[in-house]
Amino acid sequence: MMIPQKPTLLSITERLRSISIFEDVEQEVLEAVTEHIKIKKYRKNRYIYQLGDPSNELHFLMEGNLKIGTNSRSGKEVIKSVIYPEAMFGEMALFGEKLRENFAYCLENDTIIFEIDADRFRQIMFAYPELSSNVINILGKKLHFAEKRIESLVFKDARERIIDFLKDNAKNFGKQIGYEMLFKHCLTQQDIANFTGTSRQTVTSVLNDLKKSNQIYFKRKSILIRNMTTLS
Repeated sequence: MMIPQKPTLLSITERLRSISIFEDVEQEVLEAVTEHIKIKKYRKNRYIYQLGDPSNELHFLMEGNLKIGTNSRSGKEVIKSVIYPEAMFGEMALFGEKLRENFAYCLENDTIIFEIDADRFRQIMFAYPELSSNVINILGKKLHFAEKRIESLVFKDARERIIDFLKDNAKNFGKQIGYEMLFKHCLTQQDIANFTGTSRQTVTSVLNDLKKSNQIYFKRKSILIRNMTTLS
């Protein structure tokens, strides 16, 4: 649903600057994008889009957490990525996707999305090559991450995949406290299982084992890693 209090164009522009693809672009690029931004607010357990929906918008997550995923032939949920604030998603709308091949699902209340028509954003990219370059760089990083995940699923056992999940999230989204790393999340243990290609029981067992050996400490919405280099 739309946010009732419409922010000013200036405040939207300032928020866009926090997103990596806009960090080093000229002010006129931000203003061109801001002019066409729609702001939406979602509750927990709502879909931004579902499998098969028309793919005609590009999205930026400003508040809240999302999971991006699909369903296997057996109907099992497969989580491809977890999206944290100030990130772009739904970018395949820029590159010929007609219908959504993934879903985007809210993990928190008060999730705020900036949305722009994909055709309009593509026009802005063509007009400003520096923006196109930034988008390509982000897509390259996402492709590299996807390749690492595939390698992990093929060559590593369940415990190693779960530990990779902990390290990656702590490194990319955590906060360092001395030698320790803390990251907050909104994932259930079933979500972690769906992301790592394991079972909920395996996730529970590995987390409890790591906690017992004092390598991590976890609560429902946070995980503290005692030492990133020795976690195993």
